[in-house]
Amino acid sequence: MKIAKNSVVSPKAALIGLVAASVLALPGCASMGGRGGGATETAYVARDVETLYNAAKERLDRGDTAIAAALFDEVERQHPYSPWARRAQLMSAFAYYSRKQYNQAIQSASRFLSIHPGNRDAPYAYYLIAMCYYEQISDVERDQAITLQAQRALNEVIRRYPASQYASDARLKLDLVNDHLAGKEMEIGRAYERAGHWLAAQLRFRRVIDSYQTTSHAPEALYRLTETSLALGIPEEAQRYAAVLGANYPGNDWYARAYALIARHGPAVGLPAVAAAR
Repeated sequence: MKIAKNSVVSPKAALIGLVAASVLALPGCASMGGRGGGATETAYVARDVETLYNAAKERLDRGDTAIAAALFDEVERQHPYSPWARRAQLMSAFAYYSRKQYNQAIQSASRFLSIHPGNRDAPYAYYLIAMCYYEQISDVERDQAITLQAQRALNEVIRRYPASQYASDARLKLDLVNDHLAGKEMEIGRAYERAGHWLAAQLRFRRVIDSYQTTSHAPEALYRLTETSLALGIPEEAQRYAAVLGANYPGNDWYARAYALIARHGPAVGLPAVAAAR
């Protein structure tokens, strides 16, 4: 299962506004060719800041993201106290992100935030870091450390800039991330259940209910809790979970299955009838 990567605010689209602002905010931009070989262009040669920045920008516009990233880094290295250096840090982060060099992108964006925490472009830097983690999320069968980092980074965007366009997109992505993490808990819980480790399975299913109750996995988690409670010999608990399932998801197929299960193995009291039961 791959998590969806669709985005309301793409880092590239957001960067267009930042670039436009930088052209207005920085001193006059001189045009430059910069059409030589990549090795020559990125080799250390002392150049004035405008020429160097524009060479990097031109390479980025042409899709030469590797050379663009190196040149933006060179802007910062040669002219660390120039206003162009601040912009170059963020442009470098985006160039690395475009190449899927996520670690370098995170480093560049984090460096920008450490030096300019109150800058007006800080929301974009936080968002770019979150996107770097988000786009590395793997199938639920694999370790979810990156997914947890994406969750933390998206929450940071929402916490710091709740009214921004980045926060709106982060909220959408956070729903997908939480669903993904719940899916991982369900996968582990099912594996424990198949092996007859009922208590270990219940811990995983309860975690879904406690931490990810708004995700698509909640109905199945309640059904599995019903199932494992019966396996543990506590039918009253099974009935309670099935009742919660029926109250919150009355038309759901998982409640139909829970209803049938309680009818066969649960307490005599039973559950409210459902038309879909089979």
